[in-house]
Amino acid sequence: MEIKPYFHKVHYYETDKMGITHHSNYIRWMEEARVDFLEQVGWSFDKMEEMGIASPVLEVNCVYKKSTVFNQQIKIIVKVREYKSLKLYLDYEIRSASDNSLCAKGSSTHCFLDLEGKPLFMEKSYPEFFSIMTDRKSTRLNSSH
Repeated sequence: MEIKPYFHKVHYYETDKMGITHHSNYIRWMEEARVDFLEQVGWSFDKMEEMGIASPVLEVNCVYKKSTVFNQQIKIIVKVREYKSLKLYLDYEIRSASDNSLCAKGSSTHCFLDLEGKPLFMEKSYPEFFSIMTDRKSTRLNSSH
């Protein structure tokens, strides 16, 4: 299954007085792309919450390469860098949709908990999810969409 990039159009409220996207929005866009990625692989946040799975963010990083501006169309490619039964490490490329230039690179780390806040080892508890994420790790995503 090929994962499609997530597309976002920069809104006016996401920019600062200079007309450049405020740096905090890149983290929000990575979350939007992560939600879309999980939906594409059949494990939406709604589904996980209904199953009693929480997946908090443990760490998030972003390196800014090129500014984005109001009305610019961007695409975000999500890749599984590493997956261990308890932790999921994702990488993000934020690119201009018009010329595919790299605007930012990011990463996030997540763990899995049950509703009581106890660690949830997905390999044992949800082997289907574990298998999907393991398969994603070995698949190179195509950023040319």
